[in-house]
Amino acid sequence: MNYKKQEIQEYFNDSINEYDKKWILTNTDDLHHEIFNTDYYIIGTYKATQWLGDQAFNIIDFIKDYEESLFGEVFTDFSSPEAIVNMYVYIIGEEIVWDYINQLEVA
Repeated sequence: MNYKKQEIQEYFNDSINEYDKKWILTNTDDLHHEIFNTDYYIIGTYKATQWLGDQAFNIIDFIKDYEESLFGEVFTDFSSPEAIVNMYVYIIGEEIVWDYINQLEVA
Protein backbone atom coordinates (compact mmCIF):
# COMPACT_ATOMS: atom_id res chain seq x y z
CA MET A 1 0.00 0.00 0.00
CA ASN A 2 1.35 3.41 -0.93
CA TYR A 3 -1.24 5.76 0.57
CA LYS A 4 0.57 8.96 1.58
CA LYS A 5 3.91 7.16 1.36
CA GLN A 6 5.55 10.27 -0.12
CA GLU A 7 4.35 12.33 2.85
CA ILE A 8 5.73 9.72 5.26
CA GLN A 9 8.99 9.66 3.27
CA GLU A 10 9.27 13.43 3.68
CA TYR A 11 8.66 13.06 7.43
CA PHE A 12 11.50 10.54 7.54
CA ASN A 13 13.78 12.80 5.50
CA ASP A 14 13.12 15.71 7.87
CA SER A 15 13.60 13.49 10.94
CA ILE A 16 16.82 11.82 9.78
CA ASN A 17 18.51 15.22 9.62
CA GLU A 18 18.21 15.46 13.41
CA TYR A 19 20.58 12.50 13.85
CA ASP A 20 24.34 12.46 13.63
CA LYS A 21 25.62 10.39 10.69
CA LYS A 22 27.87 8.39 13.03
CA TRP A 23 24.91 7.56 15.29
CA ILE A 24 22.89 6.43 12.27
CA LEU A 25 25.67 4.14 11.06
CA THR A 26 26.14 2.52 14.49
CA ASN A 27 22.42 2.28 15.35
CA THR A 28 20.72 1.13 12.16
CA ASP A 29 18.73 -1.43 14.18
CA ASP A 30 17.24 1.38 16.29
CA LEU A 31 16.60 3.87 13.52
CA HIS A 32 13.03 2.78 12.76
CA HIS A 33 12.13 2.79 16.44
CA GLU A 34 13.63 6.24 16.98
CA ILE A 35 11.83 7.90 14.09
CA PHE A 36 8.53 6.04 13.94
CA ASN A 37 7.91 4.77 17.47
CA THR A 38 9.09 7.36 19.98
CA ASP A 39 6.44 9.95 19.11
CA TYR A 40 3.04 10.04 17.45
CA TYR A 41 2.81 10.97 13.79
CA ILE A 42 -0.72 12.33 14.25
CA ILE A 43 -2.36 13.45 17.48
CA GLY A 44 -6.09 14.03 17.66
CA THR A 45 -9.11 12.10 16.46
CA TYR A 46 -10.29 14.76 14.03
CA LYS A 47 -6.87 15.22 12.47
CA ALA A 48 -6.40 11.45 12.17
CA THR A 49 -9.84 11.00 10.59
CA GLN A 50 -9.07 13.72 8.04
CA TRP A 51 -5.71 12.11 7.28
CA LEU A 52 -7.30 8.69 6.68
CA GLY A 53 -9.84 10.16 4.29
CA ASP A 54 -11.61 7.58 2.15
CA GLN A 55 -8.82 5.02 2.71
CA ALA A 56 -9.68 4.13 6.33
CA PHE A 57 -11.00 0.65 5.57
CA ASN A 58 -8.14 -0.17 3.20
CA ILE A 59 -5.65 0.93 5.85
CA ILE A 60 -7.42 -1.15 8.50
CA ASP A 61 -7.18 -4.22 6.24
CA PHE A 62 -3.51 -3.46 5.59
CA ILE A 63 -2.75 -3.24 9.32
CA LYS A 64 -4.81 -6.34 10.06
CA ASP A 65 -2.90 -8.38 7.47
CA TYR A 66 0.43 -7.09 8.78
CA GLU A 67 -0.29 -7.86 12.43
CA GLU A 68 -1.85 -11.25 11.77
CA SER A 69 1.10 -12.32 9.63
CA LEU A 70 3.67 -11.15 12.19
CA PHE A 71 1.93 -11.77 15.51
CA GLY A 72 -0.91 -14.17 14.73
CA GLU A 73 -3.44 -11.66 16.06
CA VAL A 74 -4.40 -8.01 15.82
CA PHE A 75 -3.39 -5.51 18.49
CA THR A 76 -4.30 -2.13 16.97
CA ASP A 77 -7.44 -0.49 18.33
CA PHE A 78 -9.45 0.06 15.15
CA SER A 79 -11.94 2.23 17.00
CA SER A 80 -9.20 4.87 17.35
CA PRO A 81 -8.35 6.85 14.20
CA GLU A 82 -5.12 7.96 15.93
CA ALA A 83 -4.06 4.36 16.53
CA ILE A 84 -4.85 3.45 12.93
CA VAL A 85 -2.84 6.31 11.44
CA ASN A 86 0.12 5.83 13.75
CA MET A 87 0.29 2.07 13.15
CA TYR A 88 0.03 2.55 9.39
CA VAL A 89 2.84 5.12 9.46
CA TYR A 90 4.89 2.72 11.62
CA ILE A 91 4.50 -0.04 9.02
CA ILE A 92 5.27 2.17 6.03
CA GLY A 93 8.18 3.56 8.05
CA GLU A 94 9.72 0.08 8.15
CA GLU A 95 9.89 0.04 4.35
CA ILE A 96 11.32 3.55 4.21
CA VAL A 97 14.01 2.84 6.81
CA TRP A 98 14.89 -0.48 5.17
CA ASP A 99 15.39 1.31 1.83
CA TYR A 100 17.48 4.00 3.53
CA ILE A 101 19.74 1.47 5.26
CA ASN A 102 20.20 -0.48 2.04
CA GLN A 103 21.32 2.75 0.33
CA LEU A 104 23.83 3.34 3.14
CA GLU A 105 25.28 -0.13 2.67
CA VAL A 106 25.68 0.40 -1.07
CA ALA A 107 27.41 3.77 -0.67
